Amino acid sequence: MRLLLAAAASLAFATPAHADDHTMTVEQDTSADLTFERVFASPSLDGASPRQAKLSPDGRYLTLLRNREDDRERYDLWGYDRESGAWTMLVDSEKLGSGRELSEDEKMQRERARVGNLKGIISYQWTADGSGVLVPLDGDLYLAKIGGPDGASVTRLTDTEESELNPVLSDTGKYVSFIRDRQLWVGEIGKDAAPITPKEGDTIRWGEAEFVAQEEMGRMTGYWWNPDDTRIAVQRTDEEGVGVVTRAAIGATGTKVFDQRYPVAGSDNAIVDLFVMDPDGGNRVKVDLGEETDIYLARVDWAPDGMLYVQRQNREQTVLDMLKVDPATGASEIWFTEKAAAEDYWINLSDNYKFLEGGELIWWSERSGVGQLYHFNGSKWTQLTKDDEPVTELVGVDGRYAAVYYEAVEGVLEKHIYVASTVFSPDEPRLRLTEPGFTHSAKMDKAAQTLLITRSNHSQPAQTYLADESGNRLAWVEENALNADHPYASHLASHRPAQFGTIKAADGETDLYWKMVTPEMEPGKKYPVFYYHYSGPGPQIVHNGWDGALQQAVVDAGYIWFELDNRGSANRGVAFEQPLYHAMGGVEVDDQREGANYLKTLDFVDPDKVALYGWSYGGYMTLKQMQADPGLYAAGISGAPVTKWELYDTHYTERFMGDPNLVPDAYEKASAIPDAAKISDPLLLIHGMADDNVVFENSSELISVLQEGNIPFEMMLYPGYTHRVSGENISPHMWNTIFAFLERHGVTPPE
Repeated sequence: MRLLLAAAASLAFATPAHADDHTMTVEQDTSADLTFERVFASPSLDGASPRQAKLSPDGRYLTLLRNREDDRERYDLWGYDRESGAWTMLVDSEKLGSGRELSEDEKMQRERARVGNLKGIISYQWTADGSGVLVPLDGDLYLAKIGGPDGASVTRLTDTEESELNPVLSDTGKYVSFIRDRQLWVGEIGKDAAPITPKEGDTIRWGEAEFVAQEEMGRMTGYWWNPDDTRIAVQRTDEEGVGVVTRAAIGATGTKVFDQRYPVAGSDNAIVDLFVMDPDGGNRVKVDLGEETDIYLARVDWAPDGMLYVQRQNREQTVLDMLKVDPATGASEIWFTEKAAAEDYWINLSDNYKFLEGGELIWWSERSGVGQLYHFNGSKWTQLTKDDEPVTELVGVDGRYAAVYYEAVEGVLEKHIYVASTVFSPDEPRLRLTEPGFTHSAKMDKAAQTLLITRSNHSQPAQTYLADESGNRLAWVEENALNADHPYASHLASHRPAQFGTIKAADGETDLYWKMVTPEMEPGKKYPVFYYHYSGPGPQIVHNGWDGALQQAVVDAGYIWFELDNRGSANRGVAFEQPLYHAMGGVEVDDQREGANYLKTLDFVDPDKVALYGWSYGGYMTLKQMQADPGLYAAGISGAPVTKWELYDTHYTERFMGDPNLVPDAYEKASAIPDAAKISDPLLLIHGMADDNVVFENSSELISVLQEGNIPFEMMLYPGYTHRVSGENISPHMWNTIFAFLERHGVTPPE
């Protein structure tokens, strides 16, 4: 740890920390209105946006992925060497990469990890001894030895037409492992790898997370090394019973047809088994996951006590069992059971837990009605945090187990990093380590002595710095100061501040938070509103964080930007989310209606020019709101909408809506299809024609119903694009299309 702190201290000389916070520090006499072309061009107006910052095991290097000024979506591996005091590009993705097209499996996996738009290096892993880094690039694997005259010497480990998926260095660094052709391959570093699981046909996958695990459960891998590299836990997935969606990926010059195993709500999931084996595949034993096969393998972890722990979730997602597994025999027992915090509720999966020495555990739970941290010693539970607002992330636990670091909501709009001084004495006061006026996230080293904190607010793009365990800033990793050299500098003078406030929900009691950004308004004039919403479970839209330049471009065009988080959105506790249970498309419509009615009371808002925009769940909600309240909104833009929940996947949909075979009336009421003909206001429908998440059938059925009902609407379809329609040229095309649509229908700023 002395080395880590020394590295941090030397960083301070490389990137000096200043007393001020550089929030909107540059005064500009002139400014340029933002165009959509500039918003999505390079360099990014957000400034540098490093990813995956890590300290090397020996503390000498701080490494991160940094995007290029001339290509905002291409990332290279950079490192700061404390001995030389210099930053160096360790791996140049353009020079090293082959440019080979990725396999369809890897493309889809990247989409599910929400990195499908990124190029170059998107992940890496340090060797245990700190001598090198495993780098996946263009479907192959490279080992970069750090410390050469040019920063790193690179050895190619694989050279195949197939992609090496989910590559991992084992914990001791002796082995490299990856998925190829639906098998798990393992090899010692410097030697050829070989498959250690059998080849069993097109419906059996070894070592891969199934579709719903990747898309909905936040689990991207299907195998796990133990700490001493003697055993591997490996998932076996049988997809034979999963329904096939024939996905026509319609491109610009042709159509590719994929038979995708996609478990729609109410249908069969993949059957998932778990095995434990040696690195050569020997001594394989099957883990006892119980008699019921219609379950979810939620999480798998090796603990310091050498035991394997498995989180097993029931199909209804109301019960989660933590299984304690003997890795030698596969025998299991239920260590404890977590149940949904309310009768009409579900279990929100998380990664906010940590196994301690001696078979103990720090665990996140919503059992109190608000997400909090608990300690479990194998027989007794102790609540560690007692905050009124949710704990959202377990950041670290120090080596003496005397302090727990965590991220929690404060005042709804911000997140801060806290430390509870003694984890087994919850009545001790917590200490906030971050300053007000920003929203924060953080990571820590394994010993929980160094924090890597990222912060932003509405007027300051993301900044990243190293701090000690008391929160004192040691050095900037990326200061991202808004000075004259920043890409956003020429737009600072026109940057408009955000306003925040609350209105009452449709129940007349619950506070709903809104955000508004207005252009410079002339007295007596009324302005149109671009009403951005998501409305569904999961994201919190309204917060005091940097949202990027897009909304400023909308404001520069003369529109008011408005957002509202309805009941059902995240980070407000169980009671706030619960109204969606078996009732999606209901309370969200009611609450967003309150937002529209509030806007129409403002003397600077044109009540006839409130336009809705939403994507995915937001696209669905645009349809439901226009059906429920004809004339309330001037126009609606529906992007990649779910139109029938029977077309969406099991884990997400059934969590909130239940099984359609058991509650068909709830699904019928939630659908956007039966009342599609009630849409009378201008509608623009947008969808990528190769979408593997919200499959295009959602929009094609809506299109058919609208056409058969002689309902006028407009649409813009994007050949070859998935659920993420974005890119340096495609994004401005889409946003110019949206505002041309609004102009055609008179939703325009005042003269």
